[in-house]
Amino acid sequence: MGALQITLGVIGVAVSVVAWGVFVAGVLRQIRIIRLGQPDATRNGPFVPRLNTLIKEFAAHTRMNKLRHVGPWHWLVMWGFLLGSLALFEAYGETFNPHFAWPIIGHWEPWQLLLELLGLGTVVGGIALAIIRQANHPRRADRQSRFAGSNFKQAYFVEAVVIIEGIGILGVKAFKIASGIEDPALWSSFVTQPLAELLPTSTAAVSIMALIKLLSGMIWLYVVGTTLTMGVAWHRFSAFFNIYFKREDDGGVALGKLKPMMSGGKPIDLEEADPDEDTFGVGKVEDFSWKGWLDFSTCTECGRCQSQCPAWNTGKPLSPKLVITQLRDHAYAKAPYLLAGGKKDMAGDEVGLTGDNPYAGIDVLAIAEADRALIGDDGGVIDPDVLWSCTTCGACVEQCPVDIEHVDHIVDMRRYQVMIESNFPTELNTMFKNLENKGNPWGQNAKDRMAWADDLDFEVPVFDGDFGDSEYLFWVGCAGAFEDRAKKTTRAVAELLHIAGVKYTVLGPEETCTGDPARRAGNEFVFQMLAQQNVEVLNSVFEDVEQAKRKIVVTCAHCFNTLANEYPDLGGNYEVVHHTQLLNRLVREKRLTPVAPIAEDVTYHDPCYLGRHNKVYEAPRELVGASGAALREMPRHGDRSMCCGAGGARMWMEERIGKRINVERVDEALGTAPSKIATGCPFCRVMLTDGVTSRQNDGKASEKVEVVDVAQLLLSAVKRDEQKVPVPVGAATSGGEAEADGRADVPTDEAPTGTAQAEEDK
Repeated sequence: MGALQITLGVIGVAVSVVAWGVFVAGVLRQIRIIRLGQPDATRNGPFVPRLNTLIKEFAAHTRMNKLRHVGPWHWLVMWGFLLGSLALFEAYGETFNPHFAWPIIGHWEPWQLLLELLGLGTVVGGIALAIIRQANHPRRADRQSRFAGSNFKQAYFVEAVVIIEGIGILGVKAFKIASGIEDPALWSSFVTQPLAELLPTSTAAVSIMALIKLLSGMIWLYVVGTTLTMGVAWHRFSAFFNIYFKREDDGGVALGKLKPMMSGGKPIDLEEADPDEDTFGVGKVEDFSWKGWLDFSTCTECGRCQSQCPAWNTGKPLSPKLVITQLRDHAYAKAPYLLAGGKKDMAGDEVGLTGDNPYAGIDVLAIAEADRALIGDDGGVIDPDVLWSCTTCGACVEQCPVDIEHVDHIVDMRRYQVMIESNFPTELNTMFKNLENKGNPWGQNAKDRMAWADDLDFEVPVFDGDFGDSEYLFWVGCAGAFEDRAKKTTRAVAELLHIAGVKYTVLGPEETCTGDPARRAGNEFVFQMLAQQNVEVLNSVFEDVEQAKRKIVVTCAHCFNTLANEYPDLGGNYEVVHHTQLLNRLVREKRLTPVAPIAEDVTYHDPCYLGRHNKVYEAPRELVGASGAALREMPRHGDRSMCCGAGGARMWMEERIGKRINVERVDEALGTAPSKIATGCPFCRVMLTDGVTSRQNDGKASEKVEVVDVAQLLLSAVKRDEQKVPVPVGAATSGGEAEADGRADVPTDEAPTGTAQAEEDK
């Protein structure tokens, strides 16, 4: 041990003492800050399923690999960080003594191989991630970069540290080999062994490289310890906890049902709630739960949520990533005030700090941050246009590699704006009143709920107090009962069930809105009013029916999600199936037999609340195939499908900013050169039909392109009327909407749609 080694070793230890001290202090402070959030006991267990999810997601990178060109490189960097820590700690000995190695394993060939792989993988992975970041730099055309709004300096700092650590691992090993300290087999040192041939013999170089390896890590610890908002670095630690404490203990993402409105860590009972004591939604950042604060701290700013967001992709101000990072920056800036005991009442008056100088010792920036409104267009943390642009489609939640729960946070903020501030888009006021007074968002009379069945040639059974031998309750939904286009879906499903001999009944005037649009818009009061009313009615319908036979079939994806996922919390436990699932089963059981195949090119649009929120992807596609149509997938489909723009109560809000989401989706659909666009939700059907009409008016779509429900496609294939005379090819037609006229549609290769066919499909 020479003077150089002693000097290098002392420098390494001295820097480490400071770095580790700052880092540990940062960890403790971050824990204190995260605990400023409200309690949430729902995250406490069960332990084993949560642990299994954690192991699966980080070890197999199941969510990270949703971007396959990124996942493998990040996997290398992650393991390089975790296992490379052993090499980092080894550097303490190597700076003092170049011959130092871990006892027992230090000269073991498998350990040498592991060091080789860790060093090489970290360097290659770090460089690859930097290249990917550069290739997706925001200098690209407007909004195409998922990194727009991300902090590039922080990201490049982290990637540089990763690369330097890897070089340090390889450098120490190579100089040890060159100096004769190590003589590993080539198979365990396939990079460093050849490299050592080019290096001089120098034990001093071993200590120097060890110090480089050590200092890169210590500088990283110091920087992140003093920058608690550096999510791109902190996620190395917090992501494990964020995954473990995710909302769904079975490993599912935070979609489907919404998180209940919480107060004091418990679901709030609106009948017993006290406005002076209970929290209605989120009006201040401290109203978020501690899991919300952990979400903010964990965001890596990778932008996957942003790249999938329909609002962001159509020029709206909403970016899920920026919502989280803005909440994070605000939360940490306000934290000193909150940690000191600061608190304001609903009028904005200080009630937590008292005395002649209550703000003494508190950072003035924290005091200023405490005065900022969470939502506001004049200095607020989140702009109202951002908050109300969300369609709650869940694309952000589905894609997030660290399980951030964007939709729950956005709806929580909406709840406060609606229920406390009464500050929401004016169009929603009419919808709320219609729901309260008429039981449906259109404001139609309940007596007209059966008008959709008027032109059917069979009787639709309406519940009269006895469920009898019915197998299903057919939940028609408000759209299916009142919206003209959706009525065609309702009739098609009713006719198919009739043909298949399925015994069902409908509620008729007794049915009201499930409350989905009210809840997604933040009006929890109206949702619970409607939901409790429906649960009471449904439980009376199924009063004499055993639990296993309480079956509901529904055509609306939003009704499907609410009945299946949210009503159980209110005492409504039923087996709920979507009509595409039931019809697909009936086809498989040969109870519905297609006899007149649809010779059409069809593209299928995944409804968000059927697909992403409930993972129903195959049934509707199999029905398209059963009808005889040729399915053409859009580039964004399945769990990456783009929203139609109707969710989150956006169906009843005017779209004033950017390109209309439904038009964007229709443009993508038209790119597949379809003759029909199929879907499985009346909301989607309305939005897509409006989009097609807009493009037809612009002359950008053939007049023959139409939007249909998959049930209509199936009905056209199942029902054959021998009395119909086939229409000659080329003859003028009125278009129609896949009416059940018993004849196959005209093939598009004989009667082109007018939309250019994609080259890869020719």
